[in-house]
Amino acid sequence: MPRPRRRTTDAQDRRRHERTARLSETLREVIAEELAKLDDDRLTMVTITAVDVDSEMNRGVVYFDSIHGEGGDDKIVEALGEYRKRLQHEIAVQVKARRTPVLQFKPDETMRAAARIDAVLRQDAERRAAQMNADRSGAGSPAVSPAVSPPVAE
Repeated sequence: MPRPRRRTTDAQDRRRHERTARLSETLREVIAEELAKLDDDRLTMVTITAVDVDSEMNRGVVYFDSIHGEGGDDKIVEALGEYRKRLQHEIAVQVKARRTPVLQFKPDETMRAAARIDAVLRQDAERRAAQMNADRSGAGSPAVSPAVSPPVAE
């Protein structure tokens, strides 16, 4: 007969979440430091934006952003994949963990979505400003009365 599962309290869940968040931030810092040490042209101007680690520390998803945009993602993922074992080794050394997560690398779509939203909002603000300027310039001009029309030549 299987043993009943222990229920976790809210305090235990909160501690687990805080620990995972601290670990994720530490891994982000370690990976960013190691990337700065690498001499690879494919990884210039690459920023590690976040690391998402599961609670058992089996898997870690490393999110990155770069100035190259979506066009450079494949090269960056390939380069990071080549350095994956080295990064995991440095994590083990610096964090002093029994286990290191297997790293996966993905572009950070939230940063790009935020940039797209920002661009749309900027365009809307420019459109509204142009509309307000057009309304102001139209309101200040004298209106032509239809009752006074120029003489028509016969």
